[in-house]
Amino acid sequence: MYCLRRVIASWPRHCGLGKVMSFFRTVFSLTTSRERLYGFLFVFLTCGLIIFSSRLDMRQETDLMEQLAELQAELTQLDTKYRKREQELQTLSQHLDELLANPSTADANKIHADLMAFRHNAVKSTAVKVEASKGSGMIRWPTVYDFLPHLLQQTPASISPPYILSKGRKGVSVALGVPTVKREDQIYVIATLQSLLDAMSQEEKDDTIIIVFIAETVENYILQIANTIRKEFKADLDSGLIEVIAPPVSYYPDLSRLNTTLGDPVDRFQWRTKQNLDFAYLMMYAQSKSVYYVQLEDDILAKSNFVSAMKSLAQQRAAQQQSWFLLDFCTLGFIGKFFRTADLPKLTQFLLMFHNSKPVDWLLEDLIRTMVCGRYTAKVSCEKSIHEVWVSSKPSLFQHVGTQSSLKGKVQNLKDPQFGKINLHIAHKNPEATVASDVKTHKRYTLARAYAGETYFWGLVPEAGDHLNFKFKVPLRIKRYLFRSGNPEHPSDKFHDTTVEVLPVNPPQKKEKMTKDGFIIVGEFNSKGVAEGSLGKEYGLIKELRLTVNSDGGNWSILSEILIEPESSS
Repeated sequence: MYCLRRVIASWPRHCGLGKVMSFFRTVFSLTTSRERLYGFLFVFLTCGLIIFSSRLDMRQETDLMEQLAELQAELTQLDTKYRKREQELQTLSQHLDELLANPSTADANKIHADLMAFRHNAVKSTAVKVEASKGSGMIRWPTVYDFLPHLLQQTPASISPPYILSKGRKGVSVALGVPTVKREDQIYVIATLQSLLDAMSQEEKDDTIIIVFIAETVENYILQIANTIRKEFKADLDSGLIEVIAPPVSYYPDLSRLNTTLGDPVDRFQWRTKQNLDFAYLMMYAQSKSVYYVQLEDDILAKSNFVSAMKSLAQQRAAQQQSWFLLDFCTLGFIGKFFRTADLPKLTQFLLMFHNSKPVDWLLEDLIRTMVCGRYTAKVSCEKSIHEVWVSSKPSLFQHVGTQSSLKGKVQNLKDPQFGKINLHIAHKNPEATVASDVKTHKRYTLARAYAGETYFWGLVPEAGDHLNFKFKVPLRIKRYLFRSGNPEHPSDKFHDTTVEVLPVNPPQKKEKMTKDGFIIVGEFNSKGVAEGSLGKEYGLIKELRLTVNSDGGNWSILSEILIEPESSS
């Protein structure tokens, strides 16, 4: 016991190197091997406790640093809002100067005093002193009117979104911007919204807002898309998770009067110019909604828990005091680009300034290169500096799946190799049957191969009266059936106004849903292109099942999943 007390007494209270070495000399000075053994056991146990305790402290410190990083990001956003309000006040003061300098009507003279008083109070509140003598003037700051001068002919209200479907959600961590435009015969945005929602946990949904930007000005099309979203995602609209907006016609300049650049054809030049303006408008609307903003597109797939993964990387960078301007979660175009909303004014101003010069992804690269590279910076050093603020994350969280570009006639087959393989069909082991289709098959995507689980069925446009038949080798009781139409690459190739019908061995007495040739209607495809249901025992043994198209379709047709589950033999 004496030797143990001696060891404990010599244990250093503060772990300086000299004191620790002195402690070990004390242990070695013990006279017997047993005393030295007790000493080393004490050292081992004590060091183990210290290491375990330090790991707990490090974990707590990491959590605290991430929380501080989140608070810092929110504080930066608030500071940006304050500076934006100051800028708006300055702009208002400039417009008042111009109005009061040339009062042309009696009404303008009548409100002169009120405007002067408002201007005086506004300028005073921002601590800006303006000399009142003749000939003096304020410094005129550049505004959006310098880049889009046609807006000078508009009122502030006329460039606000003319259509908004919103519950006013604000103060969340992440805003997802999803612009969508009209394509010739495909609508991707519904499938994209479903993919985003399926990939998010409830906790992520509560701290996120999805802003769908219908980048069109034709009222009928805007209402068509908005009403479809309202129908398919009513609960998410009601909760404030999804918002829908559309831009005014007055926001866009006359694209036909702009000089083309980069030697592009006129249609491509106008398409990319409008895209720059679309993205800038969406970012400006989203800026006040959240701490972070993510630019997406309307034809993508998302991986599970992508919101948490993006936030985690941002918080880690902040906790480690590593600066960044852009976190990149997809290698393609402008998909998966993650920004602080406090940085959006810099980006939107750049997009507006050069909206007719280059494509949006080129402008993004130009902005970042300008931020971090000097004129005479070596190429290697420049690229290194860019990668320090443009941080790419792998594997990718988003995949581009659309094939029809918003530019008419363009086919877009780009895929992100970092995302992984996409399943275009779901295979099942179905009971033996003879299958046949009245819908003409495209290439090798036959109904027989789809039923066997080898691929999906892909046919031309179905017509009213077409059948897809499944005649079972042995009659069976059907426990459950599922037919899913469309797939990630062709989400619009769905079956609509199509019923599921069965032919029992012994038809039941009730005949209110029976066709002329003896089939019983048991289900139909819903608005999402899915037909699913169960059959009760009253139907007995079924010898045939078929899908019947009741009206002409507008698109080709895909069955990406076919499941016919029989009752077990037991």
